[in-house]
Amino acid sequence: MGGGYGPYAAPAPPPPGGGAGGGKGWLWALGGAVVASAVWAGVVFATGGFGGAPEADLAGYTYTRNLCASTDLKAIEDAGYEQKDASGSSSNPRHSASRDPALDSMTCQIDFEPTGASSSDYSSEWLSTTAGLHRKTNPEPEFEAQYRQYEDQRTSSYTYKVNEVDGLGDEAYVVTQQSTSSSDTGAYVILGVREGWMTYQSTWSEYVSSSSSDDPMTADEATEMLEKSARATLAKMRE
Repeated sequence: MGGGYGPYAAPAPPPPGGGAGGGKGWLWALGGAVVASAVWAGVVFATGGFGGAPEADLAGYTYTRNLCASTDLKAIEDAGYEQKDASGSSSNPRHSASRDPALDSMTCQIDFEPTGASSSDYSSEWLSTTAGLHRKTNPEPEFEAQYRQYEDQRTSSYTYKVNEVDGLGDEAYVVTQQSTSSSDTGAYVILGVREGWMTYQSTWSEYVSSSSSDDPMTADEATEMLEKSARATLAKMRE
């Protein structure tokens, strides 16, 4: 048959390195594959793979039964407003809260009036704040859309403008109501903030009658006021 291997195939060459050293090379390769698989599995579990739910990132915010106690009013007072006195069966401020394994919800509403307003002046001003601690579902994917949808809402009297706010939480948006008439009876502004899995919203609404001696706040002034109040309020919610 000469120098060939006959009808049988030539023997496979040994692993690189030859002899016993080659066996160690294969063991090292196998060990590296095991480590890489373990790292990959850890990443998958951390991101919710294999059916594992990701851990809620509440960014240090905590639940409170009275959101009004955490709502900072200095910016509103500096803008020339004071809380209305409670009248009759209506309390002021008003708050509510509820806890759930999926979502902790907190609300606060406060009625205001211009500081030193006379009894003959009619106006209506209120601040509404809400906060949510999302424990099961990340609110990030839908958060912006909740505010962008206002851009599609129009009436014969109003349109809405949505702007992004820099430097507030992980993302924030402000919605301002734009009047299509020449008369300006007051501002209506919504500010939404998300940080981690915490969401916060504050709304300022003002109506000033044409016969009132008080001038209504502009949308820009109300936006600045809400941003200042939100920054201070969110800091209190992390204490």
